[in-house]
Amino acid sequence: MTVTAADIRVAAGAIADGIERTPLVHSRTLSDICGTEIWLKLENLQYTASFKDRGALNKILSLTARERAAGVVAASAGNHAQAVAWHAARLGLDATIVMPVSTPLVKITGTEKLGAEIVLHGPGVAEAAAHALEIASRTGAIFIHPYDDDRIIAGQGTAALEILEDRPDIDTLVVPVGGGGLIAGCAVAAKDINPAIEIVGVETEMYPSMRNALFGETDRRTGGYSIADGISVKSPGERTLKIARKHIARVDIVREDDIESAIHMLSEIEKQVVEGAGAVPLAAVLANPDAFAGKRTALLISGGNIDTRLLSSDLMRGLVRSGRLVRLGVQISDLPGNLATVATLIAELGGNIVEVEHER
Repeated sequence: MTVTAADIRVAAGAIADGIERTPLVHSRTLSDICGTEIWLKLENLQYTASFKDRGALNKILSLTARERAAGVVAASAGNHAQAVAWHAARLGLDATIVMPVSTPLVKITGTEKLGAEIVLHGPGVAEAAAHALEIASRTGAIFIHPYDDDRIIAGQGTAALEILEDRPDIDTLVVPVGGGGLIAGCAVAAKDINPAIEIVGVETEMYPSMRNALFGETDRRTGGYSIADGISVKSPGERTLKIARKHIARVDIVREDDIESAIHMLSEIEKQVVEGAGAVPLAAVLANPDAFAGKRTALLISGGNIDTRLLSSDLMRGLVRSGRLVRLGVQISDLPGNLATVATLIAELGGNIVEVEHER
Protein backbone atom coordinates (compact mmCIF):
# COMPACT_ATOMS: atom_id res chain seq x y z
CA MET A 1 0.00 0.00 0.00
CA THR A 2 1.10 3.56 -0.65
CA VAL A 3 -0.41 6.86 0.43
CA THR A 4 -2.65 8.60 -2.12
CA ALA A 5 -4.08 12.08 -2.30
CA ALA A 6 -7.49 10.53 -1.57
CA ASP A 7 -6.11 9.09 1.68
CA ILE A 8 -4.93 12.55 2.70
CA ARG A 9 -8.29 14.13 1.93
CA VAL A 10 -10.00 11.45 4.03
CA ALA A 11 -7.52 12.14 6.84
CA ALA A 12 -8.26 15.86 6.64
CA GLY A 13 -11.94 15.21 7.23
CA ALA A 14 -11.28 12.75 10.01
CA ILE A 15 -8.96 14.96 12.08
CA ALA A 16 -10.61 18.33 11.41
CA ASP A 17 -12.30 18.55 14.81
CA GLY A 18 -9.23 17.42 16.75
CA ILE A 19 -6.48 19.72 15.48
CA GLU A 20 -5.91 23.39 14.81
CA ARG A 21 -6.21 24.64 11.26
CA THR A 22 -3.02 26.63 11.55
CA PRO A 23 -2.63 29.92 9.69
CA LEU A 24 -0.55 30.53 6.59
CA VAL A 25 0.87 34.02 7.06
CA HIS A 26 2.80 36.25 4.72
CA SER A 27 6.03 37.78 6.04
CA ARG A 28 6.79 41.06 4.31
CA THR A 29 10.06 41.51 6.21
CA LEU A 30 11.41 38.01 5.56
CA SER A 31 10.35 38.34 1.93
CA ASP A 32 12.41 41.51 1.62
CA ILE A 33 15.40 39.90 3.32
CA CYS A 34 15.28 36.69 1.28
CA GLY A 35 14.31 38.09 -2.10
CA THR A 36 11.38 35.72 -2.43
CA GLU A 37 7.74 35.87 -1.37
CA ILE A 38 7.72 34.08 2.00
CA TRP A 39 4.66 32.42 3.51
CA LEU A 40 4.83 30.65 6.88
CA LYS A 41 2.67 27.64 7.75
CA LEU A 42 2.68 27.89 11.55
CA GLU A 43 2.40 24.33 12.84
CA ASN A 44 4.00 25.53 16.08
CA LEU A 45 0.50 26.76 16.92
CA GLN A 46 -0.92 23.23 17.25
CA TYR A 47 -1.97 22.28 20.78
CA THR A 48 1.17 20.22 21.38
CA ALA A 49 3.15 22.78 19.35
CA SER A 50 3.99 20.57 16.36
CA PHE A 51 2.61 19.03 13.19
CA LYS A 52 2.80 15.61 14.86
CA ASP A 53 -0.75 16.14 16.13
CA ARG A 54 -2.00 15.45 12.60
CA GLY A 55 -0.49 12.03 12.03
CA ALA A 56 -0.94 10.79 15.58
CA LEU A 57 -4.64 11.61 15.58
CA ASN A 58 -5.21 10.11 12.13
CA LYS A 59 -3.53 6.87 13.22
CA ILE A 60 -5.45 6.61 16.49
CA LEU A 61 -8.78 7.29 14.75
CA SER A 62 -8.07 4.41 12.34
CA LEU A 63 -7.88 1.84 15.15
CA THR A 64 -10.68 -0.64 15.72
CA ALA A 65 -12.57 -0.77 19.00
CA ARG A 66 -10.53 -3.82 20.05
CA GLU A 67 -7.26 -2.07 19.19
CA ARG A 68 -8.28 1.03 21.11
CA ALA A 69 -9.10 -1.08 24.15
CA ALA A 70 -5.57 -2.54 24.01
CA GLY A 71 -4.03 0.93 24.18
CA VAL A 72 -1.14 2.43 22.25
CA VAL A 73 2.61 2.58 22.71
CA ALA A 74 5.16 4.88 21.08
CA ALA A 75 8.85 5.72 21.34
CA SER A 76 9.93 9.33 21.20
CA ALA A 77 11.91 11.96 23.05
CA GLY A 78 9.79 14.85 21.87
CA ASN A 79 6.93 15.92 19.64
CA HIS A 80 5.62 12.50 18.63
CA ALA A 81 5.44 11.50 22.29
CA GLN A 82 3.33 14.51 23.20
CA ALA A 83 1.02 14.14 20.20
CA VAL A 84 0.31 10.46 20.89
CA ALA A 85 -0.13 11.11 24.62
CA TRP A 86 -2.54 14.00 24.08
CA HIS A 87 -4.82 12.42 21.50
CA ALA A 88 -4.85 9.04 23.24
CA ALA A 89 -5.92 10.70 26.50
CA ARG A 90 -8.48 12.86 24.72
CA LEU A 91 -10.06 9.80 23.12
CA GLY A 92 -9.89 7.62 26.22
CA LEU A 93 -7.04 5.28 25.25
CA ASP A 94 -4.23 4.14 27.50
CA ALA A 95 -0.86 5.31 26.20
CA THR A 96 2.66 4.23 27.08
CA ILE A 97 5.56 6.34 25.83
CA VAL A 98 9.09 4.94 25.92
CA MET A 99 11.70 7.68 26.15
CA PRO A 100 15.51 7.46 26.25
CA VAL A 101 16.99 7.89 29.70
CA SER A 102 18.74 11.03 28.42
CA THR A 103 15.45 12.79 27.66
CA PRO A 104 15.30 16.23 29.34
CA LEU A 105 13.07 16.32 32.41
CA VAL A 106 10.90 19.07 30.91
CA LYS A 107 9.90 16.75 28.03
CA ILE A 108 9.27 13.82 30.35
CA THR A 109 7.01 15.81 32.67
CA GLY A 110 5.31 17.53 29.74
CA THR A 111 4.38 14.20 28.16
CA GLU A 112 3.33 12.74 31.50
CA LYS A 113 1.00 15.68 32.14
CA LEU A 114 -0.76 14.87 28.87
CA GLY A 115 -1.86 11.56 30.36
CA ALA A 116 0.70 8.96 29.24
CA GLU A 117 2.63 6.42 31.25
CA ILE A 118 6.34 7.11 30.79
CA VAL A 119 8.94 4.37 30.55
CA LEU A 120 12.60 5.41 30.43
CA HIS A 121 14.77 2.95 28.52
CA GLY A 122 18.04 3.00 26.59
CA PRO A 123 20.53 5.69 25.64
CA GLY A 124 18.75 6.74 22.44
CA VAL A 125 15.53 6.63 20.44
CA ALA A 126 16.55 3.41 18.62
CA GLU A 127 16.81 1.50 21.89
CA ALA A 128 13.61 3.10 23.16
CA ALA A 129 11.80 2.04 19.97
CA ALA A 130 12.99 -1.55 20.35
CA HIS A 131 11.67 -1.60 23.90
CA ALA A 132 8.36 -0.08 22.80
CA LEU A 133 7.96 -2.84 20.22
CA GLU A 134 8.65 -5.41 22.94
CA ILE A 135 5.93 -3.85 25.11
CA ALA A 136 3.53 -3.91 22.17
CA SER A 137 4.29 -7.59 21.53
CA ARG A 138 3.87 -8.50 25.19
CA THR A 139 0.73 -6.48 25.95
CA GLY A 140 -1.07 -6.31 22.61
CA ALA A 141 -0.88 -2.51 22.56
CA ILE A 142 -0.67 -0.88 19.13
CA PHE A 143 2.73 0.56 18.27
CA ILE A 144 2.47 3.99 16.66
CA HIS A 145 5.48 4.66 14.47
CA PRO A 146 6.63 8.29 14.33
CA TYR A 147 6.86 8.46 10.53
CA ASP A 148 6.96 5.18 8.56
CA ASP A 149 3.23 4.43 8.62
CA ASP A 150 0.65 5.16 5.93
CA ARG A 151 -1.87 6.69 8.35
CA ILE A 152 0.82 8.87 9.89
CA ILE A 153 2.00 10.02 6.46
CA ALA A 154 -1.56 10.79 5.35
CA GLY A 155 -2.21 12.81 8.49
CA GLN A 156 0.93 14.87 8.06
CA GLY A 157 0.02 15.57 4.43
CA THR A 158 -3.06 17.49 5.52
CA ALA A 159 -0.78 20.46 6.27
CA ALA A 160 -0.03 20.82 2.55
CA LEU A 161 -3.74 20.60 1.71
CA GLU A 162 -4.36 23.59 3.95
CA ILE A 163 -1.46 25.55 2.48
CA LEU A 164 -2.73 25.17 -1.08
CA GLU A 165 -6.32 25.81 -0.08
CA ASP A 166 -5.20 29.13 1.38
CA ARG A 167 -2.73 29.99 -1.42
CA PRO A 168 -3.20 27.88 -4.57
CA ASP A 169 -0.44 29.90 -6.29
CA ILE A 170 2.36 28.66 -4.02
CA ASP A 171 5.04 27.31 -6.34
CA THR A 172 7.67 26.11 -3.84
CA LEU A 173 7.08 24.20 -0.62
CA VAL A 174 10.02 23.86 1.80
CA VAL A 175 9.71 21.11 4.41
CA PRO A 176 11.96 19.81 7.23
CA VAL A 177 13.06 16.20 6.83
CA GLY A 178 13.76 13.73 9.61
CA GLY A 179 12.25 10.31 9.05
CA GLY A 180 10.33 11.72 6.09
CA GLY A 181 6.70 11.38 7.17
CA LEU A 182 5.93 15.08 6.86
CA ILE A 183 7.55 15.68 3.49
CA ALA A 184 6.16 12.44 2.06
CA GLY A 185 2.58 13.31 2.96
CA CYS A 186 2.94 16.94 1.91
CA ALA A 187 4.52 15.96 -1.42
CA VAL A 188 1.67 13.60 -2.30
CA ALA A 189 -0.97 16.19 -1.40
CA ALA A 190 0.74 19.14 -3.07
CA LYS A 191 1.66 17.33 -6.29
CA ASP A 192 -1.92 16.13 -6.69
CA ILE A 193 -3.17 19.71 -6.57
CA ASN A 194 -0.33 21.26 -8.54
CA PRO A 195 2.00 18.83 -10.36
CA ALA A 196 4.39 21.70 -11.13
CA ILE A 197 4.99 22.66 -7.49
CA GLU A 198 8.57 22.23 -6.31
CA ILE A 199 9.02 20.23 -3.11
CA VAL A 200 12.27 21.04 -1.30
CA GLY A 201 13.40 19.02 1.69
CA VAL A 202 15.79 20.40 4.29
CA GLU A 203 18.14 18.44 6.55
CA THR A 204 20.97 19.41 8.87
CA GLU A 205 24.60 18.80 8.00
CA MET A 206 24.71 16.41 10.96
CA TYR A 207 21.85 14.21 9.70
CA PRO A 208 21.60 14.24 5.87
CA SER A 209 19.98 10.79 5.81
CA MET A 210 17.28 11.43 3.19
CA ARG A 211 19.72 13.16 0.86
CA ASN A 212 22.18 10.30 1.26
CA ALA A 213 19.47 7.76 0.46
CA LEU A 214 18.10 9.67 -2.55
CA PHE A 215 21.35 10.69 -4.18
CA GLY A 216 23.90 8.22 -2.84
CA GLU A 217 26.12 10.84 -1.23
CA THR A 218 28.16 8.41 0.84
CA ASP A 219 30.66 11.09 1.88
CA ARG A 220 28.05 12.65 4.17
CA ARG A 221 27.89 10.87 7.54
CA THR A 222 25.15 11.10 10.14
CA GLY A 223 25.63 11.63 13.85
CA GLY A 224 26.39 14.16 16.54
CA TYR A 225 24.45 16.88 18.31
CA SER A 226 22.20 19.22 16.34
CA ILE A 227 20.05 22.07 17.56
CA ALA A 228 17.42 20.58 15.22
CA ASP A 229 17.01 17.47 17.37
CA GLY A 230 13.52 16.85 16.00
CA ILE A 231 14.97 15.84 12.63
CA SER A 232 18.13 14.13 13.89
CA VAL A 233 17.27 10.81 12.26
CA LYS A 234 19.94 8.44 10.95
CA SER A 235 17.83 6.84 8.21
CA PRO A 236 14.49 7.64 6.56
CA GLY A 237 11.58 5.24 6.57
CA GLU A 238 11.02 2.72 3.79
CA ARG A 239 7.59 4.11 2.91
CA THR A 240 8.70 7.72 3.12
CA LEU A 241 11.78 7.11 0.98
CA LYS A 242 9.67 5.47 -1.73
CA ILE A 243 7.45 8.55 -1.92
CA ALA A 244 10.43 10.91 -1.77
CA ARG A 245 12.06 9.24 -4.78
CA LYS A 246 8.95 10.00 -6.81
CA HIS A 247 8.22 13.58 -5.75
CA ILE A 248 11.24 15.36 -4.24
CA ALA A 249 13.61 17.16 -6.58
CA ARG A 250 16.21 18.18 -4.02
CA VAL A 251 17.17 18.17 -0.37
CA ASP A 252 19.07 21.18 0.93
CA ILE A 253 21.59 20.89 3.76
CA VAL A 254 21.85 23.63 6.40
CA ARG A 255 24.51 24.37 8.99
CA GLU A 256 23.96 24.80 12.70
CA ASP A 257 24.67 28.53 12.64
CA ASP A 258 22.14 28.98 9.81
CA ILE A 259 19.51 27.28 11.97
CA GLU A 260 20.35 29.47 14.95
CA SER A 261 20.00 32.58 12.80
CA ALA A 262 16.61 31.39 11.53
CA ILE A 263 15.35 30.74 15.08
CA HIS A 264 16.43 34.23 16.07
CA MET A 265 14.82 35.89 13.05
CA LEU A 266 11.51 34.07 13.49
CA SER A 267 11.43 35.14 17.12
CA GLU A 268 12.45 38.75 16.56
CA ILE A 269 10.67 39.47 13.27
CA GLU A 270 7.59 37.24 13.39
CA LYS A 271 7.32 36.88 17.19
CA GLN A 272 7.15 33.09 16.76
CA VAL A 273 8.85 30.63 19.13
CA VAL A 274 10.23 27.94 16.81
CA GLU A 275 12.38 24.88 17.52
CA GLY A 276 15.44 24.00 15.48
CA ALA A 277 13.66 21.55 13.21
CA GLY A 278 10.92 24.09 12.55
CA ALA A 279 13.45 26.76 11.57
CA VAL A 280 15.36 24.77 8.95
CA PRO A 281 13.13 25.83 6.00
CA LEU A 282 13.97 29.48 6.64
CA ALA A 283 17.61 28.54 7.22
CA ALA A 284 17.68 26.93 3.76
CA VAL A 285 16.34 30.08 2.08
CA LEU A 286 18.74 32.33 4.01
CA ALA A 287 21.71 30.12 3.08
CA ASN A 288 20.88 29.93 -0.62
CA PRO A 289 18.59 32.83 -1.59
CA ASP A 290 19.35 32.59 -5.31
CA ALA A 291 17.67 29.16 -5.46
CA PHE A 292 14.40 30.71 -4.26
CA ALA A 293 14.60 34.14 -5.89
CA GLY A 294 11.36 35.36 -7.40
CA LYS A 295 9.33 32.38 -6.20
CA ARG A 296 6.23 32.24 -4.02
CA THR A 297 7.60 30.05 -1.24
CA ALA A 298 5.79 28.38 1.65
CA LEU A 299 7.92 27.38 4.62
CA LEU A 300 6.46 24.67 6.80
CA ILE A 301 7.30 25.73 10.36
CA SER A 302 6.94 22.28 11.87
CA GLY A 303 7.10 22.97 15.61
CA GLY A 304 7.86 25.24 18.53
CA ASN A 305 9.03 22.92 21.31
CA ILE A 306 12.39 24.43 22.12
CA ASP A 307 13.94 24.40 25.58
CA THR A 308 13.69 27.92 27.03
CA ARG A 309 17.35 27.92 28.10
CA LEU A 310 18.42 26.95 24.59
CA LEU A 311 16.20 29.65 23.12
CA SER A 312 17.64 32.22 25.52
CA SER A 313 21.24 31.40 24.61
CA ASP A 314 20.39 31.38 20.90
CA LEU A 315 18.81 34.83 21.14
CA MET A 316 21.88 36.16 22.94
CA ARG A 317 24.19 34.70 20.29
CA GLY A 318 21.98 36.30 17.66
CA LEU A 319 22.61 39.69 19.22
CA VAL A 320 26.35 38.99 19.05
CA ARG A 321 26.15 37.89 15.40
CA SER A 322 24.30 41.06 14.47
CA GLY A 323 26.79 43.28 16.30
CA ARG A 324 24.29 44.49 18.89
CA LEU A 325 26.03 42.83 21.82
CA VAL A 326 29.78 42.89 22.40
CA ARG A 327 32.08 42.01 25.27
CA LEU A 328 34.81 44.49 26.18
CA GLY A 329 37.80 43.70 28.32
CA VAL A 330 39.25 46.83 29.87
CA GLN A 331 42.26 47.00 32.19
CA ILE A 332 42.21 50.02 34.49
CA SER A 333 43.97 51.15 37.63
CA ASP A 334 42.26 50.16 40.89
CA LEU A 335 41.39 53.70 41.89
CA PRO A 336 38.07 55.24 42.99
CA GLY A 337 35.99 56.47 40.05
CA ASN A 338 37.85 54.66 37.25
CA LEU A 339 35.06 52.13 36.63
CA ALA A 340 32.54 54.99 36.56
CA THR A 341 34.73 56.77 34.01
CA VAL A 342 34.63 53.71 31.71
CA ALA A 343 30.84 53.48 32.09
CA THR A 344 30.50 57.17 31.27
CA LEU A 345 32.58 56.85 28.12
CA ILE A 346 30.43 53.95 26.90
CA ALA A 347 27.25 55.92 27.65
CA GLU A 348 28.54 58.94 25.73
CA LEU A 349 29.02 56.69 22.68
CA GLY A 350 25.39 55.50 22.94
CA GLY A 351 26.18 52.12 24.45
CA ASN A 352 24.09 50.36 27.08
CA ILE A 353 25.86 48.17 29.62
CA VAL A 354 23.86 44.98 30.29
CA GLU A 355 26.35 43.23 32.58
CA VAL A 356 29.51 44.15 34.46
CA GLU A 357 32.07 41.68 35.74
CA HIS A 358 34.63 43.43 37.93
CA GLU A 359 37.67 41.41 38.92
CA ARG A 360 40.30 43.02 41.12
